Amino acid sequence: MKLRNAYLYAALALALAGCSSTKPLTSAPVTAPAAITAKKAPLTDNQEKRWSHLDLVRDTIPGMSVDRAYELLKGKKAGKIVVGVVDSGIDIEHPDLQGVIWTNTKEVAGNGIDDDNNGYIDDIHGWNFLGDAEHENMEFVRILKKGDDGSEIYKKAKAEYDKEYREAMSEKQKIDFIANIDKTFREKTGKENYTVEDLKNLNVTDPNQNQLKQSFIQMLSNIPKEEFDQEIKDAKDHFDSQLNYNLNLKFDGRKIVGDNPDDFNSRGYGNNNVIGPVKEGARHGTHVAGIIAQVRSNNLGGDGVASNNVQIMAVRAVPDGDEYDKDVALAIRYAVDNGAKVINGSFGKYFSTHSDWVYDAIKYAAEKDVLIVCAAGNEGIDLNQPGGVERYPNDNKSGGPEISDTFLSVGAINYDLNQNFIADFSNYGKTDVDVFSPGVRIYATTPNGKYEFLQGTSMASPNAAGVAALIRAYYPNLKASQVKQIIMESGVPVNLKVAVGGDEDNLKPFDELSRTGKIVNAYNALLMAEQMSRKK
Repeated sequence: MKLRNAYLYAALALALAGCSSTKPLTSAPVTAPAAITAKKAPLTDNQEKRWSHLDLVRDTIPGMSVDRAYELLKGKKAGKIVVGVVDSGIDIEHPDLQGVIWTNTKEVAGNGIDDDNNGYIDDIHGWNFLGDAEHENMEFVRILKKGDDGSEIYKKAKAEYDKEYREAMSEKQKIDFIANIDKTFREKTGKENYTVEDLKNLNVTDPNQNQLKQSFIQMLSNIPKEEFDQEIKDAKDHFDSQLNYNLNLKFDGRKIVGDNPDDFNSRGYGNNNVIGPVKEGARHGTHVAGIIAQVRSNNLGGDGVASNNVQIMAVRAVPDGDEYDKDVALAIRYAVDNGAKVINGSFGKYFSTHSDWVYDAIKYAAEKDVLIVCAAGNEGIDLNQPGGVERYPNDNKSGGPEISDTFLSVGAINYDLNQNFIADFSNYGKTDVDVFSPGVRIYATTPNGKYEFLQGTSMASPNAAGVAALIRAYYPNLKASQVKQIIMESGVPVNLKVAVGGDEDNLKPFDELSRTGKIVNAYNALLMAEQMSRKK
């Protein structure tokens, strides 16, 4: 969609902000009841696709009360907020996203000139810092490839490599075995998409196959066969990619990019193809963008948290493998310098050779009043346990004081109001995780006009980022640090003991798993934003 002249657009945005309704938002905030009533009936198809938008009290589903927030906002005017999505690429041609993609109106498309002198030629919808690269080593593999220098970091990297390689080989064998059993059942039933009833009626004499048949019946009772097939394919692709690229000591994923990733002053690399060289490779980033911005109430797919109020700036910097610190630092700076007021980062790693470059970029974003929302990670671990691991990016060095008050770390919750409330994969931490938001089975855009359920703290982060964008759109006088404060303080505390890391024998109070002990709530956040805005 071609946007208006930059100056006219800025003037209109200011006018809309100035014309916002003077009627205050007054209502009681959402609070969790003392005795939580869990939804007993299974989620309907529509509820499952939209559960993150539903309400703990009204729907007995622990979403972010986004639907209630929009009811609250009826008749209230807002401007547009640019959200930078630093990810694997975005299918900007997706029917549910193409109308909400940021356009650099200072740049003339296709003329091969850096019209706005920002250092990036023809960056119409963002920038691709990976160029034509798709796959990459893990950071600890890159450390090993530089040779044994006797350092502790090398020893740690070697130990991590040995562990990860063993696990990848083991998991690949398991998934190959499952795929072969699936092939056997397809042949025996004569159906590609066999059902639970087909399996129940299948006569299996082999004891091992019969045991697996029962497992397949249980799995197919919870998800459709097509989704099960996709999970098998995703798992096979993941472990093949690990062994062929991520953990392959002979693979050089950076060669095609052409820069020196250890030289921060080596700039000008990459290109303006924000989708990436293979559209399917933009699956993760397209899903993240959709959670924030897919168009609401258009009878297509799901609904974005802030689609009416955002423009998505695509910044490709996350390959299949570990991202480079240089790319992340420059991606953050690019988004900041080109007008993003919220940046989503659904990525992370546990080794970092140039973390200072990223810390400096995070501080730069804070100086420029930009909120960064980042995924807490999917290893199911306590980030603040004694002697624990460091996850990057973060806003503190080795557990020290925060370097920024505009960086929000987000863990993932499930829709089950029981001991499974925290996602079994979600990291947690009393100081390194700020809040939680929905991250299990989130329905959003994927390349080539498709939609899928995906899960991870990668999905929880854009849910929170969408709420941040809503606040900034309706209350532009609030600073990024205040938006972070609002999201944290307005969340809903939940009094439950939950199984961390999926371990049912390790139950912890939910309110001890993050700085706030709360889940993000859009409705409450807007009420608090209204109050804070009127005090300024």
